[in-house]
Amino acid sequence: MTFNKRNINNLFYIFITTHLIVWTLIPSITNNNLPLDTIEALAWGSSLDWGFNKHPPASAFFVEVFYQIFGSNDWAYYLLSQIFVVTSFFVVWKFSEEFFNNKTYNLLSVLLLEGIYFYNFTTPEFNVNVCQLPFCSLSVLYAWRGFKNNKTIDWLLFGLFAALGVLSKYLFIYLVLALDIFLIYMIYKKKIDFKCMISLISFFIVLLPHLIWLVDFNYITITYGLHRTGAEDPNILNHIKHPLIFLAKQIGILIPFFVMLLFLNNKLKAKINFKDNKLLFLLTINIVPIALVFLTSMIMGVKIRTMWMTPFYLFFGVLLIYIFQSKINLNKLKGFASVFLFLFIFSPFAYAYVSITQTDKRTDYPGKEIAQKVQKQWNDKKGGKILYVFGNEWEAGNLSYHLNDRPIWGEISNNKNNWLNYMPNLHGKTILCRSRKENENLPSCLEYKNGQLVQWKRKNNE
Repeated sequence: MTFNKRNINNLFYIFITTHLIVWTLIPSITNNNLPLDTIEALAWGSSLDWGFNKHPPASAFFVEVFYQIFGSNDWAYYLLSQIFVVTSFFVVWKFSEEFFNNKTYNLLSVLLLEGIYFYNFTTPEFNVNVCQLPFCSLSVLYAWRGFKNNKTIDWLLFGLFAALGVLSKYLFIYLVLALDIFLIYMIYKKKIDFKCMISLISFFIVLLPHLIWLVDFNYITITYGLHRTGAEDPNILNHIKHPLIFLAKQIGILIPFFVMLLFLNNKLKAKINFKDNKLLFLLTINIVPIALVFLTSMIMGVKIRTMWMTPFYLFFGVLLIYIFQSKINLNKLKGFASVFLFLFIFSPFAYAYVSITQTDKRTDYPGKEIAQKVQKQWNDKKGGKILYVFGNEWEAGNLSYHLNDRPIWGEISNNKNNWLNYMPNLHGKTILCRSRKENENLPSCLEYKNGQLVQWKRKNNE
């Protein structure tokens, strides 16, 4: 089986269009509520800032843009997620054109990504991991173009997209470090000059507001990230256990990918020329970030959550096709096509099956029904516009998303901009408020408790 070279472009666009439609449609039909991370991002987006308690601001910004356009229609946020995924696929496609003369190799480089569940099964949940994807691919593309052409615009775009990646999730810094290692090595080898430093201008200009916010809020997002890794546990065995678990999970995740690759070349033998700059670049962007994460786990004894690796496999297809291209028989692609189609069809069906049969997931939460009930009770008891809803991101975030007034969400925490900061006994509660009256310290509020809105009475120490 061979692909008709005249239709390679059409096949690619059919693939990404079908991927976008299927992975927007399936969760829209089978889920009753948006996933946790998407609701969290929407909660943060109701009151945009340069950072939040868990993450930098990019994911909140993009969902809020979509909210302003589409409102509380769940399908829009599944669509947003797939736009980010297929955009990254498109950039990988354009990047692969820099490495292959044969369009079939470009297509195979992208199709192989369907063997990694980060790019299908987990994508309906728009979160910081998905948010990184286009910025990861664009950073790599313009870093390569900057290295190859040494144009100012390419370096500036590299800095811009790298900064947007960091504003999506701090773990993106591992890719930035990998690219920096490559550039430093190439400067040492006198393959490029210091013009690449121009990228730092756009990088820090974009990051500066968030860095100021980070200092003002006592590095709260970094503290949260370290807590998620279990860094506070000093057990010496963690320095062995966590990196081995991490390595095992990465191998498991890549099994379908390598099965697809075996149908392209079942011998997996190739000569590697480390003087090849293209190969060095591909090895750097694919291997170095994962190696750095592994070393972090080993040195610090921290656990690495599987989903954190989402952006780091985008170019695995390009790397392995580049290495084994001389061994790939383009006249025998029937087996590869069969495995690809199986995974392409199986993944959404598996997602739909899990979504329908398991009824205790976050996506089964009756967020819209609860919001309708709360809205009616609010109108009966108080009336007026609901301006604020305070509580955790899930319960209060769902209310912020579903209520007609789209109230601003606020976490009850030590946030210096939070007027509830001096009322510590409100933790664990969900409070709905309208605007403060003139010359009053507190707004008029109701508490959502046991399915009912009740008059909130503050204690003496609140």
